[in-house]
Amino acid sequence: QVQLVESGGGLVQAGGSLRLSCAASGWGIYNIGWFRQAPGKEREFEAAISRNCGRTVFTDSVKGRFTISRDNAKNTVYLQMNSLKPEDTAVYYCAASGSIKVVLGIKVNEYDYWGQGTQVTVSS
Repeated sequence: QVQLVESGGGLVQAGGSLRLSCAASGWGIYNIGWFRQAPGKEREFEAAISRNCGRTVFTDSVKGRFTISRDNAKNTVYLQMNSLKPEDTAVYYCAASGSIKVVLGIKVNEYDYWGQGTQVTVSS
């Protein structure tokens, strides 16, 4: 059974940084993606990384501010978020694909497993 557990969220001032972690357990986990959902809005894609760390993709709004990395020995994916803005406030979710996919998914329905989310609040 696959389980994903996010951590690292919290309250930070605008311009600050946070590092989110996604600890994965279980077999058959391939690409990992990060999404976020603000109140009243749909869940939206932020970043993704392939299993062998060779490929990453970011949504335009976080390019240059967020980085994604992966430690397969620890089964953990990290989302380093710098220069945070109030509009980055949301619940952040990590997601995993359960099959090999050459193209990194950027849609919710391209991922098979989800964590419970971690709240990120950026104050102005």
